[in-house]
Amino acid sequence: MAYGLRDEEPDRDGDEAQAALRDSDEASRALARVQGILEEDLRRTKDHPVERTEEGDAAQPLTVEAAKELRAVLEDLHPADIAWVLEALPLDERLAVWEQVRHESDGDILVEVNDGVRETLIDAMDRDELVDAVETLDTDEIADLADDLPPDVMAQVQEGLSHEERAQLRAAISYPEESVGSRMDFEMVSIREEVSIDMVLRYLRRFDALPDHLDQIFVVDRFGHLRGTVAVAKLLTSDPEVRVRDVMRTDGLTLNPLDDASDAAQAFERYDLVTAPVVDEAGRLVGRLTVDEVVDVIREESEEDAFGAVGLDDEQDLFGSVWESAKSRWVWLGVNLCTAFFASRVISAFDGTIERVVALAALMPIVAGMAGNSGNQTLTLLVRSLAMGQVTEANKRDLLRKEIGVAVINGVLWGVIAGLCAWALYWDAPEGKTLGIVMCLAMLLNILQGAVVGLAVPLVLKKLGRDPAMGGSVLLTFTTDSGGFLIFLGLATFFFA
Repeated sequence: MAYGLRDEEPDRDGDEAQAALRDSDEASRALARVQGILEEDLRRTKDHPVERTEEGDAAQPLTVEAAKELRAVLEDLHPADIAWVLEALPLDERLAVWEQVRHESDGDILVEVNDGVRETLIDAMDRDELVDAVETLDTDEIADLADDLPPDVMAQVQEGLSHEERAQLRAAISYPEESVGSRMDFEMVSIREEVSIDMVLRYLRRFDALPDHLDQIFVVDRFGHLRGTVAVAKLLTSDPEVRVRDVMRTDGLTLNPLDDASDAAQAFERYDLVTAPVVDEAGRLVGRLTVDEVVDVIREESEEDAFGAVGLDDEQDLFGSVWESAKSRWVWLGVNLCTAFFASRVISAFDGTIERVVALAALMPIVAGMAGNSGNQTLTLLVRSLAMGQVTEANKRDLLRKEIGVAVINGVLWGVIAGLCAWALYWDAPEGKTLGIVMCLAMLLNILQGAVVGLAVPLVLKKLGRDPAMGGSVLLTFTTDSGGFLIFLGLATFFFA
């Protein structure tokens, strides 16, 4: 909800949550206590049936005493901590705990949990419970849940919104998922440039509570076009008789609803921002982006990169369906199987060489492993730089030259060391010296190959419009293994022919 200087005092639904000091281990301690209560309850009643609460069909039935203990643990927890606890529990225990959560917290928890867990919680709720939970949320939070809610629930929730809130909800849903518009907050305070600081301060005192993360107030004209911003700290330290236009800034960062949320997150990090105004193509103020959403963007991208590198979905339920989890991993397991068979065929093509020099079989994994590690370093560096927007057409060649140079230096250094080690291990064999030379050359060439692949994979994926981190480790491992075996055994065949 946007608050304008000439508006009546806003009627905010519900009381604001009272701030509390928390520490980073609170959720971990709560999870341990919840698991302890569930285990003790199961053990205590295994052979002594007692009165139990009524739970859903899939929920672990609880005794009245255990339910009371769980409510005591959950009562003072932040919704984000409860969400974290629920994500760490198997389905039956999760639903049993979900039944003990205060219903006024349901909506906030649904916003916090990942998509996989949210689906299980929504399935366990009836229509009225869902409507009651969602109606407690702001429009930007309702938009986050829109895709997961049944159509009839969304329809009823929209009926309870004001005309302005329905318009905000439609706007938020209409923007692409990874855009600023899909993550912007509609709660903001706007003022006119011709009013005095004293009038602004008196206006702010009318609110029972101000929007979260309010570090600056937006200055607009009578048509809603953004004119500038005023820091709250500036309001408190300026002469009350001074006009807003005399203290406002006009050079601050502004965002467009269609801007990429990742780019906006980088701007927040670069300029140490807490909030930023979001304006449409006509220059009208439509919302603001806040630092808490930016932190979510950064966390989600980090998880996407980590899971995407090995072909996993970052939003899956840790304790989801075994069958569905297995199916979600088939693609990359199938790729791995094909690459493993390819590598085995490379090795089998040099059976004669391996039979003559058995030591080659023991040295092959070293060549592949070193090149894989080196290539992963290059891959990780490039993926991060692409995500930060630091790789451009102008500097791409310089980056490629630099990484190839690093690979050559490391290949020569560690190739010599590996060659000397191989020579030392087989010094008493007739082929010991030649093994050292083969090992040195193979290490150099495979590390160089790993660097090339580590550079090529993310750049090609980026050009194709895909996530540069997707499957990069799998493709790199395939190349350094199969290519490494081919290089090593090919060199050995040449030198021992």
